[in-house]
Amino acid sequence: MTILLDPTSERSPTSRERLGRPDRLEGLTVGLLDISKPRGDVFLDRLDERLTERGITVKRYMKPTVAKPAPLPLSLQIGSEVNVVIEGLAD
Repeated sequence: MTILLDPTSERSPTSRERLGRPDRLEGLTVGLLDISKPRGDVFLDRLDERLTERGITVKRYMKPTVAKPAPLPLSLQIGSEVNVVIEGLAD
C-alpha cells in the first residue's frame, strides 16, 4: 500500500476547473513568477525580454522560498494584477 502525503497539509484539496488558455498574449498583462529555484531567474529574464520585445506588458513576482506555496497576499496580488501567469522552474 502506498500513502501519499500532501506537503501543503490540505485535508481536502480544492478542485477547480482550469481556465482556458488565451488565444493570444497581445493586450494582456503576463505575470512571471519566480518560485525561488536556482537559475529560474535566468529563464524568466529571457522570457521577459522576448515578451517585452513583442510589446506585451510583463510583471515580475518572486516567492520567498521554493519550499512552500506562495503566501496568500502574493497570490492575491498576482491575481489582481495580471491576466496570465508563467512560473519559472529551473535548476
